[in-house]
Amino acid sequence: MTPADGAARASTKREAILAALRGGDDFLSAQDIHANLRASGQKVGLATVYRALQALHEAGELDALRTESGEVTYRSCESSSHHHHLVCRRCGRTVEVEGPAVEKWADAMAVKHGYTDVRHTVEIFGVCSNH
Repeated sequence: MTPADGAARASTKREAILAALRGGDDFLSAQDIHANLRASGQKVGLATVYRALQALHEAGELDALRTESGEVTYRSCESSSHHHHLVCRRCGRTVEVEGPAVEKWADAMAVKHGYTDVRHTVEIFGVCSNH
């Protein structure tokens, strides 16, 4: 196997993971994604899923959310701009929201304390109108 063969296989696995997440509103764990891929006949290891999810998240192709229990879950981004999430604690329904007031506050806190290159995440958990 050449390095190009390995890169092509990694790219194919990443595409399969993206396809598994596209169109869904829910965040899924690496284990859920792995199980879904295996059930659909994909031959992929759990470690490969973890690596691909991390790379896709770093590339900005996936949203990542740490649940209240501490587990990191993923979903395909609907928006390419910076955004936050409103997540139902009961069913997992998620809405992407913008927060201009949060952005201004984060920038002000960074300036006040002498920080640069600041990043932040804000996730809001509640119960949706379906419950």
